[in-house]
Order: sequence, then C-alpha cells, then structure tokens
Amino acid sequence: MRAVTFTTAGLGLAVLLAGGVPAAGSPHPTGAAALAAYENQHLTWGACSPAQKELRAAGARCTHVTVPLDYADPGGRTLRIAVSRIGAEVPADRRRGVLLSNPGGPGGTGLAYTLALRPALKRVAGAYDLIGFDPRFLGESSPLTCDPARKPAEPGPTTTPRRDFEESLAAAREDARRCHARGDNARLLPHASSRNVARDMDVIRAALGERRLSYYGVSYGADLGATYAQLFPRRVDRFVVDSVTDPAATQYEQFQRSGRPAEAALDEWAAWTARRDGTYHLGRTAAAVRHQVEALLARAERRPPRVDGLRLNAPLLRMILKQPLVQGENDPTAAAVVRDLVAASHGRPVEPGPELARMIALLKSPELADGMLGGVLFMCGDGGWPAGGWPGSPATYWRNSQRSRATEPVFGPFVNGMTAPCAYFPKPPREPAVTIGNDVPVLLLQARRDHTPYRDALAMHRALRGSRMVTADIRGHGVYGRAVDGLDPVPCADRAVNAYLGGGGLPRADVTCPTARATRSGPRR
Repeated sequence: MRAVTFTTAGLGLAVLLAGGVPAAGSPHPTGAAALAAYENQHLTWGACSPAQKELRAAGARCTHVTVPLDYADPGGRTLRIAVSRIGAEVPADRRRGVLLSNPGGPGGTGLAYTLALRPALKRVAGAYDLIGFDPRFLGESSPLTCDPARKPAEPGPTTTPRRDFEESLAAAREDARRCHARGDNARLLPHASSRNVARDMDVIRAALGERRLSYYGVSYGADLGATYAQLFPRRVDRFVVDSVTDPAATQYEQFQRSGRPAEAALDEWAAWTARRDGTYHLGRTAAAVRHQVEALLARAERRPPRVDGLRLNAPLLRMILKQPLVQGENDPTAAAVVRDLVAASHGRPVEPGPELARMIALLKSPELADGMLGGVLFMCGDGGWPAGGWPGSPATYWRNSQRSRATEPVFGPFVNGMTAPCAYFPKPPREPAVTIGNDVPVLLLQARRDHTPYRDALAMHRALRGSRMVTADIRGHGVYGRAVDGLDPVPCADRAVNAYLGGGGLPRADVTCPTARATRSGPRR
C-alpha cells in the first residue's frame, strides 16, 4: 500500500476527448465558461481495462475525465485522466460522498489504490464511493513516455568518488535528453506539476457531481493533499495526510534532510544486528556493524564488488542500503543484504540471498530507467515544494556530497547527489512552489523516526493551522493501515483515521500513540 518507488509510465500520448468538452480545432471558450465545461462533463462508466485485474475482480467501474493540458488555456489541448469507482454500500442517506487517494512517489499510479485501502478502512469503506485515479501522464492517464533508455555502462573494475559522480551527471543528461526528444514531450513536460494534478483532482470532484472531496494520501500523496487543500479550501471534506514534508523546503532539501535520520536508522539497525551476530556475523557491537558498512563503501569507491554478474559501485550500494532501513520491520532484510555485500567486497564467491537477488534483478531490468520517469516528471515540473526546486549547477551537488561525508558518511553522498535530472531540463518550471498556510481541518499522521525528519512534519502542522497531528514512535514511512503491507500496525492511528473518515470530528488535541511493540526478529510470513 505504501508506494515510495516510481512506476513505469505507459506508451503513447492519448489526448482524446470526453463528451461536453471542446475538441481541438473548435472555437475555444475561455475562463470560467471553459472550466465549467470540464466540471459538467458527462462521464460514461464501463469495465476497467484488462490490466486492472484487482479492480475488475472487485466490480469496479472505470472512466476517463477530460482536463485541460494547461489550466491557463482551458480551451486548448486536453488530457484524459483515468478514474475508477467502487460504489458505496450503504443507503443513499448514509453515504458520505467520495474518497479519493494517492499512493505517493511522486510518480505513483493510483487507479487501484483506494481499493487497496479498503481492508484498513473496514466498515468506513462502505460509506464512500472509493475513487482511484492515475495522475496526468502516468499509467492510463494520457501516458507520456521517453525515448528508450540506452543500456547503462557497467562500472569499471576500478573507480573513484569523482568518477562515480561524473557518471551520474552523464546519466542525468541522457535522461533529460531522451525525455525531451520524443514526440512533443518538450511541450507537455512543463505541465507535469503538482498544482496541475490538484487541479485535475478538483475537475474529477466536479465531474462526479460532488460539492466536496474526502482524501487519503501518503508520502508525496500527503503533500499533494495539502496542495489541494491550499488551492481549493472550500472543497475539502475529510482529508488525511500521512507522512508529510516541510512545505517551506524544496524537494532537494527534503532529500538532503533525510540523510541524518537515515544514519540514525543505520545505527538502530546496527544495534539490532549486533545482537544477532551468530546469524549475520557482522560484529558483536553496533559500532562494529557500522564499521562493516562504512568499510564496504570505502572498498567500493576503489573497486566495486561484483554480485550475481553485476558490478555495484558505491552510489548503487548506498541506494540499496537505504531502502530497507526505511521500515524497522525490514531489519532482517538489511542484515542479510549487508552480509552478502560484505562477502562479495572481500572477493568471496556469493550466491545472493532472495532479498539482494531481487534488488539486483531490478537493477538489471531494462525497464528500470523508465520506471523512474514518473518521479522525474514532477520533481522537475514543480517550481519547488512539494516535488521540485533542484539546483541548476552540478558543482552544487558535488560540493554538498563531499561536505556531508563528515557527519553522514554512509548516506550523505547519496541524498546530496543529483537524484533527478532537472538541472538539464531546457526550461524552468512554469509556476512557483506552492505556499501552504490555511486553517482547513486536516488529520496529519507522522512516524517519529521516519527518514523524513519529524521536525518537517511539525512545520507542516504549523502551516495547516486547522490540523491535528497523530504521532507514532516507530521507524517507518506511512502510519495508517500498515497491517495491509504486512507491517506492525499502529492501532491508535488506524482508529483515529477511521473515526474521522467515518463522520467523527478531528481529535480535540494532538495524539501520541502508545509505543509499538519492538520490531520482530524475523520477517512476517
């Protein structure tokens, strides 16, 4: 349920029209009249596409909602946004409206996401029409694709940190080039912004005939919910935003800030692993385990180890190491991965365990580069928060990466690097960052030991003056409905969300949930 990775965009650019919206080439109404045509469009519901097996099995119906490519020119070119609906189960007089959702990313598709929430929602689900959607340019919503990615060159047998950095710049330049070179992407890409997704959400609301919208979003989806509440405060019904960021920080600053909590997560994991030295053989103290990780990276910055036919340089290793540490329940996975990597870095033959084998299979996949496309669209299309604001000078990334090594030796070079190719996009974002500051009632959830710093969530809480905050003292990203993903639940957070969405008010004061039980010693089966 927690989508923190990027999904692959589909092929082609579908720019077809639904009834009631002016077609290309027809006289263009402008302003309120043009937007009214979108808000009052007639929707034709039918079977969801064959790819949406879960939605079809659940009896969902699907449609496309037509939206403007450019809201400053609503009479111009249009896009089609894929929308799904599972109807409310209660009588009409007890129906609460529609519940929309977004799984995060940025760049995650969400057509079936509200369906995935249904087990966590329990009886509350039946009071809503559950609405899913793919954001513009993703999945089944006028998908945008880039030229095929070239097969990346495998790291050589020897390297240096500077050489690794230069290779990351070359890859970023190539990603920017191939995305702008295809079709008329250069015209479309500037319209991939969080503001426009929020505007699309409001057209969906209106086309469904609803006065107000209820919503659940996690990670970037939470920031997207805050964006909607800022742009359309009078359209907000019950909004739940889970795992947010500081609305005054750029996306790059958010990446940078994740370094310190990631190092703290590494220390927490190292202590857990040291207590199980008989299983993992990485050291009997937390300091010894951490030393194994730092020494692994130091060797990889000279001679990248080869595992399962793939040579892994230090940037790849940092990315591999960071992912499982986000959730405390993944400590066994992280320990098994590090054990295999350490052995490989010492030149020992390694048959990678299932956890590392899955990661390497993904790195070998020819679809990997395109799988990052959705995130790139919005990270480079936004002018700042919630998904953009990347420095233009490559020297900035190198300088910040090097400085970070003193205090964040494992993850600093990764989170300060050029994660997105925005520096090589030929045009700047069309609109500035979204500024959050309102008193709209919102329920905000946050894990205290998230890789997104807790102080950033407090900043969002202050900006959303009408919000109440539920805190869980866990290492995790995403607080609500964790059991759906096989993670330890936070019952008090689940109860707070379901009580609110079910018709109750916000908590009278902020809530700190009781401490969850300790992370299990092995993965849940």
